Amino acid sequence: MTQIIPAALQNIKTIQAIAFATWPTTYGAIISTSQIKYMLQLMYSEDALEQQMASGHQFYLAEINNTPIGFASISIETEAENTFKLNKLYVLPSSQNTGAGKALLLQVLNYAREKNGTQLILQVNKYNKAKAFYERYGFSILSEHIVELDHGFIMDDYIMGIQL
Repeated sequence: MTQIIPAALQNIKTIQAIAFATWPTTYGAIISTSQIKYMLQLMYSEDALEQQMASGHQFYLAEINNTPIGFASISIETEAENTFKLNKLYVLPSSQNTGAGKALLLQVLNYAREKNGTQLILQVNKYNKAKAFYERYGFSILSEHIVELDHGFIMDDYIMGIQL
């Protein structure tokens, strides 16, 4: 059975290990290896994760038999509208279809509701099969979002959301 626990600074190495093990499988057919490496460094360096945690991102770890297999991160996006953003949700490829992704998603939904959130949004690559996962739980596409990154890389995403 999947257990969800809050993560903190001492869990950064675990979060990094899961991200580095998950991204090549998740994005390998969607973006270049160079972009994967760039984005992992951008978003999952120790400094980046420390900064995210310090700025109020709440991280959770999914564990099965006390072994971390996934993580999620949520933060307030628009305080005036009480909109929260699911920033990250990844489960190791070998542990997908165990219910861990669902458990993490339910945890962040509960977190947003406990904080009086009115909406939870997320950003997902247009070609990521996770889009269907989010749709199964009631998320719908709100808009398209293209972000230009350094080195000519882009993020070609959907913004999806669900009312709380």
